[in-house]
Amino acid sequence: MSTSKIELNIELDDNKVPENLSWTAADGGIQDEEAKAILLSVWDNKSKETLRIDLWTKDMPIDEMKQFFHQTLVAMSDTFYRATQDEKMTATMKDFCDYFAEKLELKK
Repeated sequence: MSTSKIELNIELDDNKVPENLSWTAADGGIQDEEAKAILLSVWDNKSKETLRIDLWTKDMPIDEMKQFFHQTLVAMSDTFYRATQDEKMTATMKDFCDYFAEKLELKK
């Protein structure tokens, strides 16, 4: 049995607001890669609920945050399909992603 480790590093200012985020995943060849935002969800099987860590640096541009959310929603739709094979709900999720992008004027 082998293990793999993903490490998140958060530098905080005096008010505990993230100034710098970086991550390392040695198995993937990533070493101290800078990030401006991190959304992490973990399923707690005992309590049957999602635990979350949502962080972004104070210099994360709003337009990039909108793009980040859109791309995350699209990726979640893809993951949902791979996990459930539910074509109908995946299509509904993709429709919402298109609507989200349209309303935020992300697609030209």
